[in-house]
Amino acid sequence: MDFQRVVERRRMIRAYQPGRPVPPEVRDRLLQNARRAPSAGFAQGAAYVVLESAADRDRFWAAAAGARRANDWLLRMREAPLLITCWCSEPIYRERYAEADKSEADPFSAPYWYVDGGMGALLILQTAVDEQLGACFFGVPPARVETVRAALGVPTDWSPVGVVAVGHPAPERDHRSPSLRRGRRPHAEVVHMGQWGS
Repeated sequence: MDFQRVVERRRMIRAYQPGRPVPPEVRDRLLQNARRAPSAGFAQGAAYVVLESAADRDRFWAAAAGARRANDWLLRMREAPLLITCWCSEPIYRERYAEADKSEADPFSAPYWYVDGGMGALLILQTAVDEQLGACFFGVPPARVETVRAALGVPTDWSPVGVVAVGHPAPERDHRSPSLRRGRRPHAEVVHMGQWGS
């Protein structure tokens, strides 16, 4: 698919066809593309826990949702046949930037471990569109991070960036976020040429 079309068609899909798995070769392409995301200092401090089996996905949802009553969003999202949990490691970046070729007192104007992890997640979202699939990025509730980490066996020095659900979109029903009614901010409020406010 043409890249511009991928960008224009990308949206968060919140309902999936049950019983239609993502083919292994497509899953592998999603992850290979995520691995090509930019990486500050080529630290490569992003990792992914991939959940395909019903048992693995159920374990994730039990850890992430806990005793919370299943609302419509959760019921629809649970139909996604593939969950890719995205993680980042601050220590890997700190160690990389302590090396001789990068040594600086405080090199980070932003937490690039999260930035790079988000770029990997975006490449998963874009690749899903290119594969004619739907995908949705969502976060792990802060109160559930340790439960999810334990359920997936993730070491304590790795932090969750978020989760990408992937699958075949359910037949069109309006599952779009009500937030979209706000519309996009005007171009002039977002893009500033030469200096802010111009």
